[in-house]
Amino acid sequence: MALEISPQKTRVGFIGTGVMGRSMCGHLVAAGYQTTVYSRTKEKATELIERGAAWAASPREVAAAADVVISIVGFPSDVRQVLLGESGALAGCKAGNVIVDMTTSEPSLAVEIAEQAKKRGVTSIDAPVSGGDVGARNATLSIMIGGDAATVTALEPIWKTMGAKWIRQGGPGAGQHTKMVNQILIATGMIGVCEALLYGYKAGLNLETVLESVASGAAGSWSLSNYGPRIIAGNFDPGFFVEHFIKDMGIALAESRRMGLAMPGLALAEQLYQAVAAQGHARKGTHSLMLALAHISGFDWLNRPK
Repeated sequence: MALEISPQKTRVGFIGTGVMGRSMCGHLVAAGYQTTVYSRTKEKATELIERGAAWAASPREVAAAADVVISIVGFPSDVRQVLLGESGALAGCKAGNVIVDMTTSEPSLAVEIAEQAKKRGVTSIDAPVSGGDVGARNATLSIMIGGDAATVTALEPIWKTMGAKWIRQGGPGAGQHTKMVNQILIATGMIGVCEALLYGYKAGLNLETVLESVASGAAGSWSLSNYGPRIIAGNFDPGFFVEHFIKDMGIALAESRRMGLAMPGLALAEQLYQAVAAQGHARKGTHSLMLALAHISGFDWLNRPK
């Protein structure tokens, strides 16, 4: 029987209500889906519960109350625990259920989850996202999808609740490989954003007007337009944690080695972000790379003379 998705028919489980997941799950609740949530820290789900979501004590209990289970957590080890662990979602699934992991994780793990799910008559989709906290709040995420084509198509009502673009890239793991492409682009691009603003500052320019000039030209990018103003203002709150970005770059470098690729730009970016973390900024946003680059040049960006 074909999978039919609608707020009236489909029960959704959501695992992980952090910076991204809270907003993504919120859109599903607002759309009318009967939603059950789980997060390691219950307080992070308080707002969703107040809006009508039910609380479950484990990922397994989430799955038992859902037709479609969505997860977005931190690291591959977390994905393995919440999906494949003894109290994981797969253990609570019934035949015909769908698991959608939206964490940025290892392509090989996505394949493993799909294989384990298939043994239970469950379909697993890997669907990492890009767009940060802004995209999550505004439901404008780009969703990169790997898995069964018919299931991906059937899930379109859910994709459009959270994102502006969703594209199936291939079978299990293809979504994760596509997200690695995305992260490689961001990693080296953020170096350019930070170094350019650092140069502008040292040249004595007004960074707000500089940004206005360059963001609309050939040098424009999502990172420049969205993170440039935050960098200038000294707001390094996370849209995406540095420690999670280091994890992503590590996955991309490992996959690159497996494929026999030299990735010197990515390797440099990963080392610079290791410096960001070593300076105590692991839980700040990826744009806090500026703090490390300014430190290398001998000054404190947050306390710079204006």
